[in-house]
Amino acid sequence: MDSLARFVCFYLLTVSSFFFFSQARAQGTASVFFIDSSTHQFLRSNDVVEPDSMSLPEVSAAVSVLLGFAPPASLSAAGSSKLNEVLEPNPFNRPRAVFVLEVRGIADPTLVVKQNSMFKSAYETKIDLGLKKVEIELPDESEVSVFSLDEQSADYNDNEISNFASWMGGSYVPDTLEALNGELAIPLANGDQLKLHMSKEADRKFITSHLALIHNFRRAMELHEDLLHSIHSPAELLTGSFDGIKVLEEQYGSDGVAQHGMEVLVAVMTKIFDLLEHAYKGQIVGAILFDGVAPVESGKMLNVVFTSRPSARWLAETKTPTNTTVVEVLLVRKTIAWITGIILLIATLLGVYFLLNMPITRDTLLYSNVKLD
Repeated sequence: MDSLARFVCFYLLTVSSFFFFSQARAQGTASVFFIDSSTHQFLRSNDVVEPDSMSLPEVSAAVSVLLGFAPPASLSAAGSSKLNEVLEPNPFNRPRAVFVLEVRGIADPTLVVKQNSMFKSAYETKIDLGLKKVEIELPDESEVSVFSLDEQSADYNDNEISNFASWMGGSYVPDTLEALNGELAIPLANGDQLKLHMSKEADRKFITSHLALIHNFRRAMELHEDLLHSIHSPAELLTGSFDGIKVLEEQYGSDGVAQHGMEVLVAVMTKIFDLLEHAYKGQIVGAILFDGVAPVESGKMLNVVFTSRPSARWLAETKTPTNTTVVEVLLVRKTIAWITGIILLIATLLGVYFLLNMPITRDTLLYSNVKLD
């Protein structure tokens, strides 16, 4: 009887320990890839020894520094040391533009991204999920423009899906009888194809998530062009999340289709980053976070918060001018510059004329301090 009791206790202890360690491993399955510009170096090279892991506050602080702001005062000395291992030390060499994308549903992306040139050269490190959510602290809304990449649209059609397939080098065969019911084929790096059918809810959500992501990035680039002509040029933070992989995992499991879906996402992100680099002239850095355990309902790991609020007067002064206002201001400035230049030119010519034609006598103004004969 005692032997049986000891066996039961040992069994329960083993099961409990296994469950505990499994939960601990599951809570730590997150990583971040810092993607540097191909024309400017804002991050340390891959030759530098990478840290074992970074906490979410350290990732948040790295984003703040890349935007050109000081890290939070709450950052520990150890956290500052890790930032020095990731970022270039020159404070005048910051991109002032960062995009942060959280991808849920992939516990270990290494197997998928190792063949991709962009991710292969990125700065990769694990994330210690001691905290599930952290805030990116920014000074105020006048100094940084925050753009959300999470806007969704339900107005996609077969033509947009066909354009996406062509952009990815694949094909789309629409259904002649019903809209959004065709078959999409996207080639993979290893020569295989990912085939998805729009009649399946998971497949359709996966593709529309990509369409929304691409659409939002393009809107962000249009906003960047407008900000270039504004009086104050703020830093720019693009932030969003992607749940398409999570949808495929729930439908097909973590292998097979979900892994192929991850390869498609990596290819899409590579194309998007090329467009961003061109639009921002290389002054941008990406931070892609992979979280394999967080549910969709849990929200994002990194959220933006402003530490101070500007006055209403300052907001009015920093209101982004429209194109008409910008043209009017430039016209007034150019007119004033031309009028001032013409007046100075006329005054100079008159002065030279009177100087050359003045009588050669002792003038009372020129010789006011000389006693005349």
